[in-house]
Amino acid sequence: MNGEIKLSELNKGFENIKKIDENGVEYWTARELFPLLGYAEWRAFEETIKRAQRAALGSGQNIADHFGQLTKLAVMGSNNNKREIKDWKLDRYACYLIAQNGDSRIPEIARAQTYFAIQTRKQELLEDSTEIDKRILIRDEVSSENKKLFKTAKKAGVSNFGLFNDAGYRGLYDMPLSDIEKKKKIKKGELLDRAGSTELAANLFRITQTDEKLKKDKISTNSEAQKTHHVVGRKVRQTIKDIGGTMPEHLLPEKHIKEVRKEKKLLNKDKKRLK
Repeated sequence: MNGEIKLSELNKGFENIKKIDENGVEYWTARELFPLLGYAEWRAFEETIKRAQRAALGSGQNIADHFGQLTKLAVMGSNNNKREIKDWKLDRYACYLIAQNGDSRIPEIARAQTYFAIQTRKQELLEDSTEIDKRILIRDEVSSENKKLFKTAKKAGVSNFGLFNDAGYRGLYDMPLSDIEKKKKIKKGELLDRAGSTELAANLFRITQTDEKLKKDKISTNSEAQKTHHVVGRKVRQTIKDIGGTMPEHLLPEKHIKEVRKEKKLLNKDKKRLK
């Protein structure tokens, strides 16, 4: 129980000195951090910072991305003289490395290791969750808008939905669906389930714009509907080309959306556990 109380108090200490910069990134200053880590002397803490920087370098990181050098005015002596002293702006990763490379004989270091490990994991979960949420959201939108498109296409006289669908893919990918699947080495019918958020977004635009054009142009024949779908697909493809984007047929397939949904559930469990 006492350990839990101390850890809770230490966490509050870290949170109290945490700052947010102009880019919304959280950071700590070394001068405020080192007393919380149980260091009595700045010189000893600077050695720990150097070890942490070497660890970052050994992991292929750019030291300046995590350790920003600062100077600050400090009041020195009984005469209240002010002089510049060295300080560091440390992001969460830098603090984590400092804790990992700290003096293990200091009790506060062990608790700091726990705190920054948990905070780092929380951020990783947040970043993973953001990309997963984005992909799931767009995939669900694609499914919903596809249903609307097929209803509109049916009213526009489409009788062969396979050919109608393929016309749109031919426009966007410059090849039929069967060739796209072969190129991406995916199973039949898996294209949208294996597409990443960028590829899904391109298809979503194709689908919604085709739906609008079929209605606006009052298309009423099977051949005209197929032609419309192909033309819209080509327009979307040209837009991607004009802005220098990667053509959709060259985008690599990702995990099946079913696996992504499972990952989402596991991430939610991890988030609850770390609260």
